[in-house]
Amino acid sequence: MARILIIEDEPQLASALRMGLQDERHAVDVEGDGEDGLWAAEGGEYELILLDLMLPGLPGMEVCRRLRAAGHDVPVLMLTARDTTVDVVAGLDAGADDYLTKPFAFDELLARVRTLLRRSTPAGSVRIQAGPLELDGAQHRAWRDGQEIQLTAKEFQLLEILARRQGSVLSKGKLTDSLWERDEEPDSNAIEVYIASLRRKIDRGREPALIHTVRGVGYVMRADSAG
Repeated sequence: MARILIIEDEPQLASALRMGLQDERHAVDVEGDGEDGLWAAEGGEYELILLDLMLPGLPGMEVCRRLRAAGHDVPVLMLTARDTTVDVVAGLDAGADDYLTKPFAFDELLARVRTLLRRSTPAGSVRIQAGPLELDGAQHRAWRDGQEIQLTAKEFQLLEILARRQGSVLSKGKLTDSLWERDEEPDSNAIEVYIASLRRKIDRGREPALIHTVRGVGYVMRADSAG
């Protein structure tokens, strides 16, 4: 399983890609414009980014340039309706690792995804450490201080998102978008319910507390005692 970010402004295509990749057991986040996509890419630990070339807010080419300028080496698969040699070369020069011209077959995209992940994902990289907490993304298992914690699938998914972006405050809206499809309608307090359940299982009076609320903003995982 890999964590993949899709930056695509066509809702139907973004939803189809997300569902297809989730069927392949990948964890997938979706952003619909360049600025939000860049923010997510810089704040998350992704193994792969699928990046549309023509985006509102910030063009895909610029998103890629800024990621590379900031030192991020996550593989980028650029999705583009432009198929001229000049456009393709420009995308590769901006830092993209590969490209696909729309429309494309999903099987071809999967092949490109597998290739890029094999190149970039070192053995054991699905392990995440956050202070006393350790997660195994491949097996969907979690431990605190060496003691295994029993989690539901949705609890593990939420915990993994927080752990991968430890130190970054994530809004309720961002977490909801990451955990549910756009056509799903979770209860308005679903995130609060899952956060409360995780706190009972992960923290339970232990020090340091790992999951913190930033009032009026969202939630953050910190592997220290700062609240």
